[in-house]
Amino acid sequence: MASKIRKGDDVIVVAGKDKGKRGTVLRVGEDRVVVENANLARKHVKPNPNKGEQGGIIDKEMPLHVSNVALFNPATNQGDRVGFKTLDDGRKVRVYKSNGEVVDV
Repeated sequence: MASKIRKGDDVIVVAGKDKGKRGTVLRVGEDRVVVENANLARKHVKPNPNKGEQGGIIDKEMPLHVSNVALFNPATNQGDRVGFKTLDDGRKVRVYKSNGEVVDV
């Protein structure tokens, strides 16, 4: 199944406490995405000497709902909605709704 937002995409947060922040998608779930440096939560971590992990308080990216992020369009410098289009050679590609430009190259 083709997803509108994929891992590695440049997105902009359109709703919530981090509205306006821009980042790269690190992980994609069913209906949630984890965006780099967005929706940070402070997590208290116990030290684990077996794994070599140090304890303390860390900032961790938490998942955002897909509806709260939009794909960043470099042509307009804004977040944009995404649609799908089938090319002449039969490939299904993502396109920006505002200008019809192809996202995947």
